[in-house]
Amino acid sequence: MIRNSRAPLSAPALVAAVCLALAGCSSGGGTTAGPEATGSASVMPSSAGPRGDGTLAIGTVLPQTGSLAYLGPPMFGGVNLALKEINEAGGVLGKPVTKVDTDSGDTTTNIASQSVDKLLAQKMDAIVGAASSSVSESVIDKITGAGVVQFSPANTSDKFTTINDRGLYFRTAPPDKLQGRVLGDLVVSDGNDTIGILAMQDSYGSGLADQVSETAEAGGATVVQRVDYDPKAADFSADVAKIKSANPKGIVLIGFEETAKVVQELVKQGLTSDKHKWYMVDGNMSNTNFARAPKGTLEGVKGTLPGAAAPEAFQKRLLTVDPELAEYTYAAESYDAVTLIALAAESAKDDSGASIAGKLAEVSKGGEKCTGFKECVDLLKAGEDIDYEGVSGPVDFNDVGDPSVATIGVYQYGADNRFNAAKAIEYRKGNIAG
Repeated sequence: MIRNSRAPLSAPALVAAVCLALAGCSSGGGTTAGPEATGSASVMPSSAGPRGDGTLAIGTVLPQTGSLAYLGPPMFGGVNLALKEINEAGGVLGKPVTKVDTDSGDTTTNIASQSVDKLLAQKMDAIVGAASSSVSESVIDKITGAGVVQFSPANTSDKFTTINDRGLYFRTAPPDKLQGRVLGDLVVSDGNDTIGILAMQDSYGSGLADQVSETAEAGGATVVQRVDYDPKAADFSADVAKIKSANPKGIVLIGFEETAKVVQELVKQGLTSDKHKWYMVDGNMSNTNFARAPKGTLEGVKGTLPGAAAPEAFQKRLLTVDPELAEYTYAAESYDAVTLIALAAESAKDDSGASIAGKLAEVSKGGEKCTGFKECVDLLKAGEDIDYEGVSGPVDFNDVGDPSVATIGVYQYGADNRFNAAKAIEYRKGNIAG
């Protein structure tokens, strides 16, 4: 995330899809009808345990404000499209699924914690979010401690593979160790034997930078300068100056919306994308954040996004719930998250968090393949075991709630400062070390 959930096809570009069996591996509000560090233990519902009330209630804690606010619209779009299709198909357990949207903000605020308190007070069975790994980490104990499923469409931090989540945390985005391998391999394959890295200083930025460095150096390149910066800094001139002094062939930018300011400073100091090869990641690949940049500023810049590119038909369906969508990043993963939660509740014949968690892996693999809620729920009602094939990819959860088969797309910016995907190259397990 071959499909394009990121942007309409309009210019020549490159996309590489990476399918790897892993070893362990933000618009609107209101209510709408319609064991420690060894990893997560699977939760199996008990007949003696708490049961749901018969109405599946899903909350969202996704970015409406903060450094990832640009991701809010596509993620809310994916959630809303899934809920629309689920309720049009008769809902879950014979009743419409209800939804409450809240803001996740970012790590500079306490908005996410307040939002989670609101959702828990309203008896949510599952919460979709957050987008930021650091934000999710700050609320995971509160959510899973309440017996509620937390399902993120966008968390990529490796920490969640081994975090103590009581078996209630799942994600449709693959861990950063995969994205980092793909990006590091891409940078080296493009002929960059010297690399500079500018990474935001948090669990997402530093963790991804570590993996890029490890992969690139294993491939024969040298990281000549790495700067872990404060994303809240007013000025990035000193950070960029450190990269300039090392004069790397390739420059990897790992951050969120503050990357637009970093790009301005790179240009100001002469480190333009036509002289040095720039690379970005899912946190800053955007078709809106660089809208004010002079034409051609990002031409040729490449970046990675977890997930396979969604078909154009999916984008058109998204536009029926939000005609103003300009970004598609993590829309498919959000859609799949809600659909999987609904199918798990239907399979368990119960809407409680434990029951949903106990069925999520089962509905994601091993049965008759199906796409979309209606097709899959009809099979469940007929007594069939199902294997939900997501828009974002196969999903196929492993024992710790990570997708066991994942895809990373590599995209390229055109002269209009927008990224597109036009063709695909598949890398499988044998092509990537580890």
